[in-house]
Amino acid sequence: MADNKLTRQQIYDRIRESSREEYVLEEMKRLGFWKSAEGNGSVPELLIKRETELSKELQQLLAEKQKYQNKEAVLKEMRLKRMAAAKLKREENKKKKEQERYEKAQAWQKKKQTEIIYLGESVSLGLNNGDNDIDALQKNGLPVFADETALATAMGITLKELSFLSFNRKVSTVSHYQKFYLPKKSGGRRLISAPMPRLKKVQYWILENIFSKIRLHDAAHGFTPGRSIVTNAIIHVNKPLLVNMDVKDFFPSIHYKRVKGLLQQLGYSEKTAILLSLLCTESVTEEAAIDGKRYFVQKGQRVLPQGAPTSPAITNILCYKLDKRLQGLAAKLNCNYTRYADDMSFSANEGNTNAQQLIWRIKRIVADEGFTLHPDKLRVMRKGTKQEVTGVVVNSTMNIDRKKLRQFRALLHQLKINGSDNLHWNAAINSHSILGYLNYIKMVNPVKGQKLQQEFGALLSQLPKPVRADKKTPDNGPTAPLPGSDKAEGDDKPWWSVV
Repeated sequence: MADNKLTRQQIYDRIRESSREEYVLEEMKRLGFWKSAEGNGSVPELLIKRETELSKELQQLLAEKQKYQNKEAVLKEMRLKRMAAAKLKREENKKKKEQERYEKAQAWQKKKQTEIIYLGESVSLGLNNGDNDIDALQKNGLPVFADETALATAMGITLKELSFLSFNRKVSTVSHYQKFYLPKKSGGRRLISAPMPRLKKVQYWILENIFSKIRLHDAAHGFTPGRSIVTNAIIHVNKPLLVNMDVKDFFPSIHYKRVKGLLQQLGYSEKTAILLSLLCTESVTEEAAIDGKRYFVQKGQRVLPQGAPTSPAITNILCYKLDKRLQGLAAKLNCNYTRYADDMSFSANEGNTNAQQLIWRIKRIVADEGFTLHPDKLRVMRKGTKQEVTGVVVNSTMNIDRKKLRQFRALLHQLKINGSDNLHWNAAINSHSILGYLNYIKMVNPVKGQKLQQEFGALLSQLPKPVRADKKTPDNGPTAPLPGSDKAEGDDKPWWSVV
């Protein structure tokens, strides 16, 4: 029994938990002085337990009453409860948002592996629109691309390469074009933007698989299969009046949004149109050197580069409506119309055609189609003067310019007498340059060309061979790549990596 003896403090604790009477009752039961009746117990025992329960309820009610009599304590308790609940909710929301951010980042990374979602400022707005006009594409005989992955696969490149080649950068250390100047016949220099090999390969693919399948107007003769400067000139032979005019800044006047609109009109989705347009246009940039590093800074909108294989085809397609309107004007005035790139030619079938009225109407149509005529390249040629279309004389028959032909014959004569030393033709002296001009003569005037070939054919074997096109160009040469252009083939670093 001694082992079960409680301390005074334990006794006080048990009395506080129940009541004194109930504690005494329990102790009497434990010591054997109180025998419990069978069933629910005796009446005194039940009364004692019930009294204890009522006493507890009374104490709780008194405590509640006491608590609510102190308003500040009640409000404090309510505030503490609300603060605890709010803190718990904040922690739950924080965990939920962190999970959502993690899942979103994972989805974003996954999406970046399979989709192109950003291509630079001011060109990425329509990248979420991937719906093609299948009927229009089938009508034009064009390939259908379900998404950018299908487009990259068809081009034979990866999605990262496609994104890199088409990305529109405001400031970049990379240029996809090498730029150099060529002299103009009229004086001055012409800027040529030649695409680097990887971009050029993609542009040739676009040209072959998309733009070359679009039907052009019959008046277009430049850069078109089966047509040439001969087909462009033959319609104007022996006419009483010939009018030649050029479009000013022909390629730079075709900007990115115009190319994108053309591709969408052909049936491509806005996303595909954005990608193809970026691949075929180039930003007008200015070079800047900072801390010995060269940067290319945009200073104008994207336009067709003069030097890309896709640019002539795009202009021919965009000029369909212009050609149609000018052809209609020519038919109405009993004239003939042809266009070779930016060179437009009109010839009258009657001698009384009003040249001023014809030119005025042409200017209005050209301006209405978004182009501007070059003010210094308008030529009106009547019978009795030399009439020329894209370098071909068309007075009575198609012929080579007499002065140019005489110079070429003199070159061949000097080659026969003195050999090839110090002789130049079109900035070169080799079999290709000579044969090229000889074939040009044969194309325009087969009789003269055949005669020259028979007379000087034996000399061709004496000419130096041309320099191979794949031979490395010196860094200081006029066609050397700009610093910051595509990396060399043997570089271990992926070529599409900018950093």
